[in-house]
Order: sequence, then C-alpha cells, then structure tokens
Amino acid sequence: MRALTTIVFLIISNVFMTFAWYGHLKFRDMELMKGAGLFAIILLSWGMAFFEYLFQVPANRAGFSGEGGPFNLVQLKTIQEAISLTIFMVFSVVVFKQRLEWNHIAGFVLIILAVYLIFRK
Repeated sequence: MRALTTIVFLIISNVFMTFAWYGHLKFRDMELMKGAGLFAIILLSWGMAFFEYLFQVPANRAGFSGEGGPFNLVQLKTIQEAISLTIFMVFSVVVFKQRLEWNHIAGFVLIILAVYLIFRK
C-alpha cells in the first residue's frame, strides 16, 4: 500500500510541478495574465509549487525504506524522474502541441531501461 501511495502522490506532485515550471509559459495566452510582470508570474508559479510539495514530501516519506517504505533512495528518485518525464511528455503534447519525434521516444525507452536496471537485484 505504501508503494501505491508513493506513486500516486508522486504523480499528483509532478502534475503541479510541471504546471509551476512550464505552465507559466502559456500564461501570456490567458486574458487575466496578459499584463502580469515577471514577479507576478514567479509568485503564481511558486504558489503552484507549494502544492507540489504538499504531495512530494509525503510521497518520499511513505516510500523511503528508512521511513518504513519499500524503496531505497536511488529507487525512489528513479521513480520520481520517470513519472516526471512521463507527465512532461504528456503535458508538452497536450498543452504545447509539441510533436514527439523518434528520438524523444527512444530517449524515453532508455529511461525506462534505466528504471529496470535500478530495480534489478
């Protein structure tokens, strides 16, 4: 159950993170944000990042073997990075209408291979 909680919280956390880090690049398209300066955008992104941490910290606590979870530190970080890149790929296609090229997909496959190697005993 802790493994599932960790993964679900990491997914939620990374959705907030992606919007905080990259979503602001679309703010200029929003009527409400057209006149916002850089400082206002930073504050808004920071506010979104706050929600990232509300899920990231409990995810790491639940998942870390030193706290009774099922994952060692390297495994926990690897899971987080794989989730982060997956969400970013979806985000870039859906929100920014980016086209995934063959090299993006090949790189992602290599990341999945890295996850496999990290978890291999």
